[in-house]
Amino acid sequence: MTTTSRGQLGGKIALVTGAAQGIGAAIARRFAREGATVVLADINESGAKQTAEAIVAEQGQAVALQMDVSQVASVATAAQSIRERFGGLDILVNNAAIVDIVGFDALTLEHYFRILRVNLDGALIVSMAMVPLIRARTTNGRILNIASIMGVRSAPGATAYSTAKGGVVNLTRSMACDLAKDGLVVNAIAPGFIDTPMCMLPDGSGHEHQQQWFQDIYLKYKRIPLGRAGTPDDVAGPAVFFCSDAARYVTGQILLVDGGVSATF
Repeated sequence: MTTTSRGQLGGKIALVTGAAQGIGAAIARRFAREGATVVLADINESGAKQTAEAIVAEQGQAVALQMDVSQVASVATAAQSIRERFGGLDILVNNAAIVDIVGFDALTLEHYFRILRVNLDGALIVSMAMVPLIRARTTNGRILNIASIMGVRSAPGATAYSTAKGGVVNLTRSMACDLAKDGLVVNAIAPGFIDTPMCMLPDGSGHEHQQQWFQDIYLKYKRIPLGRAGTPDDVAGPAVFFCSDAARYVTGQILLVDGGVSATF
């Protein structure tokens, strides 16, 4: 597979985890349009393949890999496959996550550790496996972690999720400090309320953003000043910036992409 030189990411090799749907899929599509060859990794291999095929149908360069970010062996296998096929990486986007709305009183340690294992440990496990591939290919690498507004604030029912995403925020800062010597810049995007399949309520009552309480608080009364939930493409644009040469002197930063939620009371 050859790489192209067009766009802001022309000629780059980018790995996006959790790329079968939602924010990960949108970032992968946007990266491909900006000239990157994108490796879409997901525990849902068939979903990753479908997204990769859609990118190829749009004349982009993409391949899919099965990866469970919570399992060291699975990540190591994926890293070896990337090394053999591409020789290294330029960009890593740690996006894979699972949703959680369990509050403190209902929380079990089993559930808590599962959320942290995927949403926080997964970013570290993947980074530890992929940083050597970035070092092997470039002195101008990029790592972008997808955190959450819930990592800098919180809400009822988010004990494990907020703890995990708060960890991603400071993991980003710590990695930025330690990897700067390699020319690697590390940043994070903290999305607000983004319209993705993860917003489907587990009780089967529909989409979170369609609930009357959400419509009243966040839209009618402008808790989201821009007056709407975000889309995955709203996150993909800033992701391109962070992973392009435009952000070469930006590291250790957390950008809230939230329609203004964090600017309000």
